[in-house]
Amino acid sequence: MTGLVDTLNSLARRLPVWPVYLILALPIPWFFYQGLNGGLGRDPVKGLEHLYGLWALRLLIAGLVITPLRRELGLNLLRFRRAIGVMTFIYVLAHLMVWAVLDVQTLSRVWADILKRPYITIGMAGFLCLVPLAATSNNWSLHKLGVRWRKLHRLTYAAAVLAAFHFIWLTKGFQLEPLVYAAVILALLVYRLPRKRIRQRFLPG
Repeated sequence: MTGLVDTLNSLARRLPVWPVYLILALPIPWFFYQGLNGGLGRDPVKGLEHLYGLWALRLLIAGLVITPLRRELGLNLLRFRRAIGVMTFIYVLAHLMVWAVLDVQTLSRVWADILKRPYITIGMAGFLCLVPLAATSNNWSLHKLGVRWRKLHRLTYAAAVLAAFHFIWLTKGFQLEPLVYAAVILALLVYRLPRKRIRQRFLPG
């Protein structure tokens, strides 16, 4: 196992980051093409909206997984985390634009839905959490903000929780899929709690 991890770390150090952006971006036009050509069912707008949102959630989880992979397995993929974070924002933005422009279509209805539909309110709150993260995902911001940069990027955790609730709330009836995503996010966030605090919380005495 150690040999495999060392090989993967060596490969990760040699690989450039830009292909990650390209590979993660490819599904965006492909899904749109499928929607135009009947590949997303009877309601291609809803299908496209769902796919972009689902991929955003998956990438959000992928970004959170990087830390436990490094701590528990020694697999260091930190240099790719920024690319994953930026593409998470792009997918969320695509999800939002499909909903606002192709589904709702008017600014007044967009605003009304944000105010009246709790799952949309939660989703919009998650999007707003990601805006400053995307804006500061560059070396200049990292240098300028210093320690504050890490504190700011903890908004990722809030965005992940809000995204999980958004998915659960918009799903009609009991659906296992959003609950699985929510459980994974919860586990990844609990993992980040200090071990001492967890022991005090769940193993008193």
